[in-house]
Amino acid sequence: MPSLCRDCLTPFESGRRCPSCGRPRVKSHPELFELSIAHMDCDAFYASVEKRDNPAIRDKPVIIGGGRRGVVSTACYIARIKGVHSAMPMFQALKLCPEAVIVKPRMEVYVEASRAIRALMEELTPKIEPLSLDEAFMDLTGTTRLHGAPPAVMLARLVKRMKDEIGITGSIGLSHNKFLAKVASDLDKPRGFSVIGKAETDDFLRDRPVSLIWGVGAVSRANLERAGIRTFADLLRWDRRDLHERFGSMGERLWHLARGEDRRPVSAHAPVKSISNETTFSEDTSSTEILDGHIWRLAEQVSDRAKARDRAGRIITLKLKRHDHTSLSRRLTLPDATQMADRIYRTARDLFDQVGNQGPYRLIGVGLSDIIASSQADLTQDLLDPKASQRAKAERATDEIRARFGKDAIVKGRSLR
Repeated sequence: MPSLCRDCLTPFESGRRCPSCGRPRVKSHPELFELSIAHMDCDAFYASVEKRDNPAIRDKPVIIGGGRRGVVSTACYIARIKGVHSAMPMFQALKLCPEAVIVKPRMEVYVEASRAIRALMEELTPKIEPLSLDEAFMDLTGTTRLHGAPPAVMLARLVKRMKDEIGITGSIGLSHNKFLAKVASDLDKPRGFSVIGKAETDDFLRDRPVSLIWGVGAVSRANLERAGIRTFADLLRWDRRDLHERFGSMGERLWHLARGEDRRPVSAHAPVKSISNETTFSEDTSSTEILDGHIWRLAEQVSDRAKARDRAGRIITLKLKRHDHTSLSRRLTLPDATQMADRIYRTARDLFDQVGNQGPYRLIGVGLSDIIASSQADLTQDLLDPKASQRAKAERATDEIRARFGKDAIVKGRSLR
């Protein structure tokens, strides 16, 4: 049985412990050194970054999110044991885990960590398809000769370097396509390394719930259950044409996935549909000054994420939610795409002024969509705003200074509101 020590990276034939270092963190699988499609998912990424930067909270339950009326962005595994999960209202999370340490998100720090992880991935293969700041698909087909080791060894080396050099742990899913690689990465978290081979695909999937399929949420699951489909075995009983007639293009996809088939390539240029951030206030507010400060911070966060992905967007969206949970949304299509915080902020602020202050508000969000490559962004000059190009140059200079000396090297006054 092909085996690999995940600590010293020694490949060997069978055994519960590594013959070189004697440790038990061994992965064995008949197809271990033959598979090359992987999904890497950082373990509780935001919380892991916070624990790395603050050793005092390393052994405590940590929740990343806003005040009592916000929602959980993510939670460490200690908090998850208590039932805390992403998108849970903060007040509910604190009932389940009152001893938790609450930390506000620091997107600029997470973006920096994500860039460092991406750089390590790029040493393995150019075929990387990011899904978010903390997870990505990789195709290592044909890299064995280049690295002198099969993909499994290089992936184990990747997560070891992530831990040693960046202080972040991750879990690997290795298989023969993207669907199964993503499924595998969730099987053994944190610090997992799971493999789903070709020979075992049918047996592995048969009795699993269809909710295992990425993108099948509560609504889709309810529709499937009405058709008597709860497991992959239920899907296998359906004719391909009947599935298509009942569920449209999704039915065609389900037919293939039920058989463990996924022909989608790992694409470094997979489209990002939108980039957005929002914040929920601990107290409702109608203060234009406070709201303006939040619009700027959200614009900066959106801009940082766009720059990290080398992306830009043509459409700016402002989202507001009143105290009675009714929502307002406004959007504007720019003449050309942007990734600049200043331009995103000024557009979002104009949208806010158009709405008029109909507060008090409990939530505000800023988004960027109609995403394209950043090389095509910010090409035209605004004749009505001749100082725009000067501000853009200043922002680029600020980015360089922060990258060299830290995010707090330069802080805009409006961000302190």
